[in-house]
Amino acid sequence: MFDGIRKDVVCMWFPRLASDRVLRARSIDGPFAIILKSNNTDRIYCLNQTAERLGLTRGMSLADARAFCPDLISQPARPDLDARFLATLRRWATRYCPWVGHDGLDGLVLDVTGSTHLWGSEALMLADIRDRTARAGLTLRLGSAHTRGAAWAFAHFGTGTATLTDLPVAALRLNEATVTALQRLGLRSIGDLSEAPRAPLARRFGAKLLLHLDQAMGHVPEPITPEGEPPSFATRMSLPEPIGLTDDVMRVTARLLTPLCDKLKTHGMGARRLTLTLRRVDQGSPQVELRLAAPMRDPQRILPLFTHGVGEVDAGFGIDQIRLEAIDVEPLPVQQIGNTQSSPDRLNDLITRIGTRIGIENIQRFLPADSHIPERSFLIAPAAFSQADSAWTRVRPRPLRIFPPEPIAGRGTQPPARFIWRRMSFATGRSIGPERIAPEWWLPDDAWRSGVRDYWRIETREGRRLWLYHTPQNPGWFVQGEFA
Repeated sequence: MFDGIRKDVVCMWFPRLASDRVLRARSIDGPFAIILKSNNTDRIYCLNQTAERLGLTRGMSLADARAFCPDLISQPARPDLDARFLATLRRWATRYCPWVGHDGLDGLVLDVTGSTHLWGSEALMLADIRDRTARAGLTLRLGSAHTRGAAWAFAHFGTGTATLTDLPVAALRLNEATVTALQRLGLRSIGDLSEAPRAPLARRFGAKLLLHLDQAMGHVPEPITPEGEPPSFATRMSLPEPIGLTDDVMRVTARLLTPLCDKLKTHGMGARRLTLTLRRVDQGSPQVELRLAAPMRDPQRILPLFTHGVGEVDAGFGIDQIRLEAIDVEPLPVQQIGNTQSSPDRLNDLITRIGTRIGIENIQRFLPADSHIPERSFLIAPAAFSQADSAWTRVRPRPLRIFPPEPIAGRGTQPPARFIWRRMSFATGRSIGPERIAPEWWLPDDAWRSGVRDYWRIETREGRRLWLYHTPQNPGWFVQGEFA
């Protein structure tokens, strides 16, 4: 070794991480593949063992895969969920050693130096890893060596009792072009490469090739960087005497909020969901959950929002411990504020107060949508999880009230001089139009199968301002909206 210190490194490679993650939640007996769009083509990103036995491979287009296997079940790839799952596996792997880091998008690397004796031997530890991952439904390939590069090589290319020098040059984590060029020179294994003259290799392939070789052989160090644990945004207080009054609980909550918000500010985060756990002397632990309409870390704004939930808690024989935790956090950069609370903050506080009573998802707002069809020109989204930061772009005025089309009597292409709508008689005083709107042919819509519509703004002599349209292809007149 480069420093005379013997190290023990284990590489954990999950070749079917994406498909195993999905199949753990929903088992599928037949062929299954994860699909990822690349260059406007759906290609296989990951697949189960059954699909591999049928001849499917990674990178194959979905169309070719279905030609080989019509029964193939597919699902879109979710790299974000795969990364979260790998992070969970990394935390689990710390049971074997504290020095665990990520190795690409589908692997982990462990520095188990000084930890193997806790399991009896390295072989027993590796057997335990294989057994636990197999019971969890995960496909795992393990590699163990005294360097990180060698452990990676054994995990990805090791077979039986092969030594490092017997493995192909691709086991040195080289790109495909370099591997092909080395094979054309007759350098097919790591042993062939290590015996070749170094100077010509460095001139042709650069220093990176020799660096990977030396790292695998142990001549050059290669650090293993463990992932830092995410900060825990939680505080708690144990009480010398049980309490039961709402005011007492709120005072303790205020004392817990201050250090929690300070920690959030230090990390540039804001809380979106807070949980207040009240442990009673009878071992019961009722919880008060507060879901905020926007990221917050101001104790004075958050504290009053707990009042409703705390007031409904049954304290029983008393509460002797209170724990406050920020379950969901979001980035909240520092902003310059004035002497008065801004209007968005007041609106977010109002949404949170109402949401504690009826559910924060039930408070919704209208958002503009990219469509020229009147019925599709808006979206309805939860106000707490959407931003009203854009306005409707319109070339011509639109009514504030839009409702399903209601037929009226009329003939011709001009608005009727007199018509009856909702059992009321109207006389047309002024009409502006027409504005022709064509259906969106790429979306199926039964309401627009009658073809184009010619819209008119009508000012009636009775004072009502209506939005009418005429369907030339299937003659008829309808009222669809009313201006304020």
